[in-house]
Amino acid sequence: MNASAARVSWRLAALAFVALLGGCKTVGDLTGLATGGAVGAATANPAAGFVVGIATAAAADEGLKWYGRSRQGAEQDAIAAAAGDLAVGESRPWRIRHYIPIGNEHGELRVVRVIANPLATCKEVVFSVVEGSAARPRQNLFTTDVCRQGDTWKWALAEPAVPRWGYLQ
Repeated sequence: MNASAARVSWRLAALAFVALLGGCKTVGDLTGLATGGAVGAATANPAAGFVVGIATAAAADEGLKWYGRSRQGAEQDAIAAAAGDLAVGESRPWRIRHYIPIGNEHGELRVVRVIANPLATCKEVVFSVVEGSAARPRQNLFTTDVCRQGDTWKWALAEPAVPRWGYLQ
């Protein structure tokens, strides 16, 4: 290794150490750091490494956010679908099974009231999410509104999982 390459490698190692001390808080930060360091070392151009690292970190963070929103949207759709056929006062269990079986949630829901208006028919729902082992489960209670959208029922509260907010999330 020549002296110039050794200086570049030492600078990249120092940059990586400072970035880690600065607090890489996400998987995207770590991915960007790794790819940026590799590109900077391979090209001996720290600017190229910086640009590639930032772009990789941004892409990884957005991909993870999209995946989280799609999982949350599937959970919301499962709750809304379970509530759709119920009358006021009726209850039913709900469950979501994700393709990657991490965070499969379940609980029970009850329709509290029907909100009929000229725009849509909606229902106010109280639902539980069961957490923990079968021996010692914990239930957290939540409320939401679900509304009829065509032939299906959809989550009605504006949250990041709602597609209509697009880039405002």
